[in-house]
Amino acid sequence: MALDEATTALLQQMAANRTQPLHEMTPQEARDMMAAMRAAAPPGPEMASVRNTRVKVSGGYIPVRILTPNAHPRAVIVHYHGGGWVLGTIDDAEAVGLRLAQRSGCVVVLVDYRLAPEYRFPVAVDDAWAALEWAAAHVTELAGEPVPLIVAGDSAGGNLAAVVAQRAAAAGGPAIALQVLAYPVTDCDVNTTSYTNPANQLMLTRESMVWFWDHYAPDPAARLHPDASPLRVRNFLRLPPAVILTAEHDVLRDEGELYATQLLKARVPVLHQRFEGQMHGFFTMVDLLPGAAAAMDFVVEGIEKRLAGGLVSQSPAG
Repeated sequence: MALDEATTALLQQMAANRTQPLHEMTPQEARDMMAAMRAAAPPGPEMASVRNTRVKVSGGYIPVRILTPNAHPRAVIVHYHGGGWVLGTIDDAEAVGLRLAQRSGCVVVLVDYRLAPEYRFPVAVDDAWAALEWAAAHVTELAGEPVPLIVAGDSAGGNLAAVVAQRAAAAGGPAIALQVLAYPVTDCDVNTTSYTNPANQLMLTRESMVWFWDHYAPDPAARLHPDASPLRVRNFLRLPPAVILTAEHDVLRDEGELYATQLLKARVPVLHQRFEGQMHGFFTMVDLLPGAAAAMDFVVEGIEKRLAGGLVSQSPAG
């Protein structure tokens, strides 16, 4: 299926404004570009409270932002933003975080993990884990009572969410009720069919993913570790149920769908949908792409099902 009209128009607008491809930029140039895009975003829905705090990590502290939608939240969602482990902040993630909090009725904790190349693998993973442990220890404080704990993320953030879910399962806790993965990075193989398809070289290209990997984990051997490529974990058993969305025109499509398949083979409940006519990044483009609204509906539906006590496996893309 071809890209939808809204996505095509957005790409044309971005092409007219962009001076050079992402993989030809320095990390700071790319961050400045992302900040400029954020400045044009509309404000999100009102929360009962929004507050910032810090979580202790190895070598210091990282910021987290707590979005509380109402007086009686149903769960706590620890959310990791995308950006190839090089780009992104909690400010960039706030738009989707606010809508996720409002729609799901859950507290959303946005995690400002440290970025590459200043902090290379596995620093982002360790920060993500520290934030999860902090949230688990403060669930009652965050929600007013003991509620389920959920991890979520998009792209590189989906990678971190999958990794901490694996680490929690291996460590026997914290207990995670659900993992929500939006077009996650699950492997370091950049030669899959979706990677090499010319139709998928859009906002995220094969070249830009190589750029991200080179900044995050320049040692090829390190990329094979399950903490970098969670698809390579030996045991998918005992992992939490998953809501996974992928995009038709995305270089990461194949690895995200293979991750869903591996979970299903391990009898982990999975709700998966491939969004036709969409590209990488569409989920976070709230108020810009109609596909973002449909994806949020899908995610909220999955959270609702899990909090109601179950999740039935479903993977239309096969």
